[in-house]
Amino acid sequence: MNEGVDTTVIAAFAVGFVSFISPCVLPLVPGYLSAVSGVSVAELQKGERSLVRVLLPAIVFCLSFTLVFVALGMTATGLGSALQDRRGTLDKVAGAVIIALGVLFVLTPFVPKLNREWRPDALISRAGSGGPLIAGAAFAFAWTPCVGPTLGAILTAASTQDQLGDGAMLLLFYSLGLSVPFLLTALAFTRAWGAFRWLRDRYVIITAVSGLVLITMGYLLLTGEMTDLNTEAQQALDSLGLNLFGEL
Repeated sequence: MNEGVDTTVIAAFAVGFVSFISPCVLPLVPGYLSAVSGVSVAELQKGERSLVRVLLPAIVFCLSFTLVFVALGMTATGLGSALQDRRGTLDKVAGAVIIALGVLFVLTPFVPKLNREWRPDALISRAGSGGPLIAGAAFAFAWTPCVGPTLGAILTAASTQDQLGDGAMLLLFYSLGLSVPFLLTALAFTRAWGAFRWLRDRYVIITAVSGLVLITMGYLLLTGEMTDLNTEAQQALDSLGLNLFGEL
């Protein structure tokens, strides 16, 4: 697997999580969870439901939108591979794009149109009627405008990978950043929901840090230093016996 994946998967997971707690996405979580499980929000809040009844549909829902995002990642890698003979130029362009998206992401809390709460009640209702599999796919496409800067940055990074599996891995970790908190909400709605709302109240700080991560990643790609960073990271993990990615 490409060395460039090792450190960027961490950033992919992080920005996926930040996308989840954004004011554009988080308010819709109870509605989607209720739609895919058939359990009302009131029952979720009171804990008056079977765990299996909520968790299993939530897992299918997450797998569904993960498949869509992974397919997008592989498509981006495939398009980038077609420009293999211009790899240096592609890396520079990708780095510049990621920096721009990172700046845009930092600005989202201050630009209402970029960060407004979106409540597509009709879409949630229709998606839920199709089951968690259809709802997950609907989520992937319908929420793309909400997660645009972060998803765009990870897809751009995927376009610079050498193998389809590398691009798929980046989008898999991005999807995990969305899936893990969603499943935690399904497991313990009241506690998880309170924690995520607490984080959302500090969204400006979290967004600033996450945006800086994207900007740094873009800079490293633009200057060609990403490979050196990944090599050093791999050596450090190898010395500790923790380089799990090296086994993939």
